[in-house]
Amino acid sequence: MIKQHPEPWLWLLFSAGGVLSAMLMPMLLLLFGVAFPFGWVAAPSHAQMVAVLGNPLTRVVLFALFMLSLFHWAHRFRHTLYDGLQIKHLNEVIAVLTYGVAVVGTGVAAYILWQIP
Repeated sequence: MIKQHPEPWLWLLFSAGGVLSAMLMPMLLLLFGVAFPFGWVAAPSHAQMVAVLGNPLTRVVLFALFMLSLFHWAHRFRHTLYDGLQIKHLNEVIAVLTYGVAVVGTGVAAYILWQIP
């Protein structure tokens, strides 16, 4: 039996997270960070936001955005530590910490999204 290395899957999550973050995050930051606070666009009411977040498709998209963004961060941070600090001898510890944070963050995101009525 050939043992498969998880690195291709981690690069897949990294790529998907980068693409999804690049496509959705600027729009969300513009709306919720600039346009709504400065009154350029009428901000949705609490009831409207709850209705939007109550849609299962919205929850799935937000969950995918959070999960893939966290794995994108974890992979980038792991390789930044390897290359920037030259600490390749701590390979397993850094991998467990970075991807562990991504897994925990994904769980927290799922829990929060599940709690929205």
